[in-house]
Amino acid sequence: MGIFDKFKSQARHKGKQGSDTAEQKANERTGGKYEDQVESGQQRMEGSLGMDQDRDRPDQK
Repeated sequence: MGIFDKFKSQARHKGKQGSDTAEQKANERTGGKYEDQVESGQQRMEGSLGMDQDRDRPDQK
């Protein structure tokens, strides 16, 4: 693993943490009323940004 791969991995990890925090805050503010919609939106956003794939393991789609 090269140094740039480490930076990408760290950035992806930080992005995932931010996404999880945003999901948690949204669910807290809505009292969990829209939990399914928030989860779906988070998954779609992560998918479009490529955060749903583990780049260290090939052929994961």
